[in-house]
Amino acid sequence: MKYTICLALAVLISTASAFTQDIKAPDYSAYILTPKAPDTPRINGPKVCGGRPGADFLYRIPATGVRPMTFAAEGLPKGLKLDGSTGIITGKVKKAGTYVVTLKAENELGSNERQLRIIIGDRVALTPPLGWNSWNCWGNSVSQELVESSAKAMVESGLADYGWSYVNIDDGWQGVRGGEYKAIQPNSKFPDMKALGEYVHSLGLKFGIYSTPWVSTYASHIGSSCDNPEGTYWWVEQGLVDQYYKLDRKKLDKEKIRYYGEYSFAANDVKQWVDWGVDYLKYDWNLNDVWWLKDMRDAIDASGRDIVYSISNKARVTIGPQLKLYADCWRTSTDIRDTWASISDIGFDTQDRWAGFKEPGRWPDADMLVLGKVGWGRKMRWTQLTPDEQYTHISLWAMLASPMLIGCDMSMLDDFTLSLLCNHEVLDINQDPLGVQGVKQTVKDDYYVYIKPLEDGSLAVGLFNISDKPQMIGFIPHKLGLFGEQTVRDVWRQKDIAKVSQKEQWMTEVAPHGVVLLRLSPGTTGEKLVGSFRDMNFQKTKKE
Repeated sequence: MKYTICLALAVLISTASAFTQDIKAPDYSAYILTPKAPDTPRINGPKVCGGRPGADFLYRIPATGVRPMTFAAEGLPKGLKLDGSTGIITGKVKKAGTYVVTLKAENELGSNERQLRIIIGDRVALTPPLGWNSWNCWGNSVSQELVESSAKAMVESGLADYGWSYVNIDDGWQGVRGGEYKAIQPNSKFPDMKALGEYVHSLGLKFGIYSTPWVSTYASHIGSSCDNPEGTYWWVEQGLVDQYYKLDRKKLDKEKIRYYGEYSFAANDVKQWVDWGVDYLKYDWNLNDVWWLKDMRDAIDASGRDIVYSISNKARVTIGPQLKLYADCWRTSTDIRDTWASISDIGFDTQDRWAGFKEPGRWPDADMLVLGKVGWGRKMRWTQLTPDEQYTHISLWAMLASPMLIGCDMSMLDDFTLSLLCNHEVLDINQDPLGVQGVKQTVKDDYYVYIKPLEDGSLAVGLFNISDKPQMIGFIPHKLGLFGEQTVRDVWRQKDIAKVSQKEQWMTEVAPHGVVLLRLSPGTTGEKLVGSFRDMNFQKTKKE
């Protein structure tokens, strides 16, 4: 059977030098595949979320549809309450357990219900974190105003209605150490960090921050260790810094301050972050020494606050067991760039070795999304990825169950970028509660077929064309481990397109550097396949 799909063929984008701060988004309206969300309510987002007993709980019910909208939640555990007008659930649950909650959204046109499992236990990020990070956009130029505007844009653009929730400050917020806890204080770009956290939380979103166990960060701000018990830094005392207490590279070689200090201030810093309401920590250094990995883990656990602990960068697979024990997420590569070479190297070539370590609450991370308008704090420009490459980028990260953090200017989200980020069926593959990483089922020189078992027994299938020419790619259900007739669903278009018998070959044309993302149902039963899936890939990892 043959199915023809017309994704964007290779559309070459000019080099970065051709872009200016004011250039309009390229017109990719012809390439939009995601259907418009209905005006009636539809609850989106993960089907499961986690927290620890006694910790602050925050969850914004993600729902599309015409506003105003009212919300209800039946079966909330004791200690949680719902704001019916905003859909924001807050409170604390003291007793560990699994609580099945029925969420309801209603507007003048109709209503929708969906179940959510709230699991209070020892893990927080039971699905890969979805959100935004400042680095690929603002770099070291990040400010409180820019973060506030990004949080506001996450709501006003509709991203929050699909489960995007984290608003994370990367490097560039740090001043000097001090305050009540002898912790890192913000520089003048962040006049009131506590107020910033409260603003983010008022929107039903979560607040993230950045640090390192080195004495200095990559952007040359102070880190969470120091050479003396006072927590003072000699290059700050000697004035070798700019107005934001960032090392002046003309006065001192930054490489001389990238090392572990004799004294850890992790516990001090976490206490400060708790006061600010921090929900996510990106802890960035290389190589990721296990002692320092555990040091921050212990500080977070002692704080009593649910903080997603994300390690960066380029974690070593040799310490995979330790990462799985202490971290919630960990970067598996160097920094991503908006080129085909970068996303294909990271996505296709780097991730397979980590498949055996991935499970709910433990997420090897393929790095941020390089979509929309990016710039790394320099001259802003639209991503250099073609439309097809952008579809591949999102589809592959969904199949990998990787955390997805948007890296672009949130105030400049065009319709095409929004269509990539607001497809609930694609996000469902990423957020599937089983937490299984998709892997290559078929490997050819010019294409890959990825499979990913899902909780309902269905199978996500990604047909990825890595060549520079269109080509036919397909599968036979039987060879994917499926029996009986299968319904083939085009996930990006959100429609069923074929019925295929178990021994029937199904083919479709895939654009250069493009993808066709499918869901096959009824698929097969989950747990047996998932168990063998993880065992198989873990053995592969150990052999490597």
